[in-house]
Amino acid sequence: MSSARAERLVNLVLCLLSTRQFLPAERIRQIVPGYADARGDDAFFRMFERDKNELRELGVPLETGRRSSFDTVDGYRIARQDYELGDIELEPDEAAAVALAARLWDSPDLAVPAHSALVKLRAAGVEVDEDQGRVQPRVRTTEPAFAPLLAAVRAARAVTFEHRRGGPGGVVQRRTVEPWGVVSWRGRWYLAGHDRDRDAPRSFRVSRISEAVTPIGPAGAVTVPADVDLMAMVRRNVDPPAVTGTARVWVADSRAHGLRRLARAVGRYTHGGRPGDELELDLRNVETVARWLAGHGPDVAVLGPESLAAAVRANWAAAAAAHATRDLHADGRFPVSDHHVVVRPGRAGIGP
Repeated sequence: MSSARAERLVNLVLCLLSTRQFLPAERIRQIVPGYADARGDDAFFRMFERDKNELRELGVPLETGRRSSFDTVDGYRIARQDYELGDIELEPDEAAAVALAARLWDSPDLAVPAHSALVKLRAAGVEVDEDQGRVQPRVRTTEPAFAPLLAAVRAARAVTFEHRRGGPGGVVQRRTVEPWGVVSWRGRWYLAGHDRDRDAPRSFRVSRISEAVTPIGPAGAVTVPADVDLMAMVRRNVDPPAVTGTARVWVADSRAHGLRRLARAVGRYTHGGRPGDELELDLRNVETVARWLAGHGPDVAVLGPESLAAAVRANWAAAAAAHATRDLHADGRFPVSDHHVVVRPGRAGIGP
């Protein structure tokens, strides 16, 4: 719709709202700006018919009638009581919740819509107490990538960006995502959508996305599944999985202090002639725990379950294979310094 036609429709609505009588088409032609430019009567009536249909499709209650029995042509008006927004009644706690929600947004991108919502509620006669309660929540949107990601969600347009996995030293990867929404969870913002590279739904922490977010493809190309729950999707990807079992590990004396803080001490235990402690650890994800334990080398050994021990051995084998070509001796032997890998049923460890 052109700006000229949109302006003409607004003027037509204002004109028909301001009168209690039915206005004939010729009178509307004289009053409403834009109709005077019609070239001839036929052009005007075609234009007026299109505008009437447009208003009715938009839900405007356009009435047709005559001022008296002596009139020979129909007139038009909009009944104000049918057009205006009905009374909005909020309980005190609901009004306080609206005020808190408006105060929640302190970013330039979201402050204006929140303020506009309050203005509309007050214009409708709803008292919104912004001073109710002592809690002043804040959801900060200082990440540079937030604004372009939110714009891509609104435009239903795919984006590409660089995402850093893990902490500051994590691997940076280029990702292409169909954005479904931007969600706040536990004080952090996450982009939820369909990862084209993995061909699966994924979520990405916005603070780990570089500022160069590039839209690709046409607007309106992204379709959000009707049954998707973005909050549940982010929660599944971010929160730790449920405990599925217990891992038993041996830890050498004065080693692996981080592991000790998360585990429960069972008793003293000697492994490979080295004194240490037997610990119990909640097992949530075997692969994740295996990577963690494998990094401790000879200071940790898995006592159970066997699936965890096998996963630790697999991590060591992968590390050995990655360095085999570079570190092989001339005679083909792989150097393991002063230690060698020990593999026993129900055990995974490194011994002298």
